[in-house]
Amino acid sequence: MFSLRQFSFAAAFLATAFPVAAQEPVDLDAVTVIRDQGFHHSQVMDLAWHLTEAVGPRLTGSPQSLVAHEWAQATFEEWGLEAWIEEYDFGRSWAMDRVQVRMVSPYVQPLEALPEAWSAGTEGPVRGRVVRATLESEEDLEKWAGQLEGAIVLLEGEKTPEQIDAALFERWDGERLQNLEMYDIPSERGGNWRKRMLKRFEFWPKLAAFYETEGVIATIEPSSRDNGVVRLSGSSLKRDPTVPVGVPALAMATEQYNRLVRLLDNGIEPELEIDVDVQFFEGGKGINTLGEIPGTDLADQIVMVGAHLDSWHAGTGATDDGGNCGVVMEALRILHATGLKPRRTIRAALWSGEEQGFLGSRDYIARHFATRPEPSDPDQLALPIWAREATWPIEPLPGFLELSAYFNIDYGAGRIRGLYAQENAAAVPIFEAWLTPLTDLGADHVTMETAGGTDHLSFDRVGLPGFQFIQDDMDYSRTHHSNVDTYDHLSREDMMQSAVIVAAVIWQAANRDEPMPRKPMPTKPEKTESN
Repeated sequence: MFSLRQFSFAAAFLATAFPVAAQEPVDLDAVTVIRDQGFHHSQVMDLAWHLTEAVGPRLTGSPQSLVAHEWAQATFEEWGLEAWIEEYDFGRSWAMDRVQVRMVSPYVQPLEALPEAWSAGTEGPVRGRVVRATLESEEDLEKWAGQLEGAIVLLEGEKTPEQIDAALFERWDGERLQNLEMYDIPSERGGNWRKRMLKRFEFWPKLAAFYETEGVIATIEPSSRDNGVVRLSGSSLKRDPTVPVGVPALAMATEQYNRLVRLLDNGIEPELEIDVDVQFFEGGKGINTLGEIPGTDLADQIVMVGAHLDSWHAGTGATDDGGNCGVVMEALRILHATGLKPRRTIRAALWSGEEQGFLGSRDYIARHFATRPEPSDPDQLALPIWAREATWPIEPLPGFLELSAYFNIDYGAGRIRGLYAQENAAAVPIFEAWLTPLTDLGADHVTMETAGGTDHLSFDRVGLPGFQFIQDDMDYSRTHHSNVDTYDHLSREDMMQSAVIVAAVIWQAANRDEPMPRKPMPTKPEKTESN
């Protein structure tokens, strides 16, 4: 570990010694052979198929997650690349083996419902009457005490489904892309949401005990997507083996959930039969798979590219984010197959734990690049890692200056349209130059806007250059975290386009004379009343 003072001097030296060139050089010969390999010898769909349908859903810590990461490592090695796995402590993990939900009264009909991650099982089929009850406070528990024995509880009222009155597939059009290039000054975000989350977490053990004491059979919530889609995730709180998992918790297709609510509202009490079989794995490990092409004269410097291999369990995690893991692997295959020799080492990362708060990339950063102290406030420690306030100071490790840039792909399975510069003005002309020979593929936009919600933030938040690709939405808002997040929603042409662009971008980054320019080191924000 070395000090921030040492880093500040080194960063200042790099900034003054290597100013951004007025005209960024672009290796057009390399782009030509990358395009040839990627468009005429592509394996991207085979890779994506294996990571999604052959392996299946990949909740972090589950057996299928391990299969996927080991397969990726073996595939890298078959190509002749160096590859390895890094593990970190994840906590209790889970897998779904069987689920069947049906209404048995007033008539018989199967219902579309799935358990949330870390839900308890039923230990065989169980039947119960349906009750609609709000259970969000201790006052609610007092109100419903003694009334829920043998009940299957609907936790919300009727939900109005969104009517489909527009195209299900969305691409960035000219107007949207132009708007994206206009920088939006970020709004102020207060800390009240953390207080609300902490309150919910503190309430959970009381609610779980209430379920057990009252004899509640299961709880059901409506899907957060409509039109037959079952979208769900799971409470990261339950990864802690000291936290109770409660009773079986399911999400149901909105239209079927609404039917149950309306039957109750009209004086008819439905009866359901639920059969949920799950497995818990204590002391589970999160896994990151790394594969790399060694550099030549600048081999001690690294350009990274990554996507997250973990998924939720409703579908097979194709658009989020198994397809893009196939893109990342294909980009390395393309570069290796062409025989191109990068100056810097090019390293691919297939992360786990992204869905629980970028756990895999956070662990990788803390091992190799920079650390932050653990919070001392018990309230902060009670929150999941992604919800905690940032701690200070950032302590760069010796490898901090070795990373030139990290590029992430995780915004659905649509084709790449450009790059978010993440408020790094010096990166804009560089990216624009790199994209020039790719404009015929539709990738010609660079924005100063910041992208959020995925693993490049682990890099950006400690002062490392981390970037995210702009991608067409397609039907990502519908497939995201749902039972229709499957291979069928991957486009061959879009995947091939993305793999070629990713390969070209990381090649240019690996071969420019200077490392990628960096933004100022993050500093501790001043407290305001809204914080």
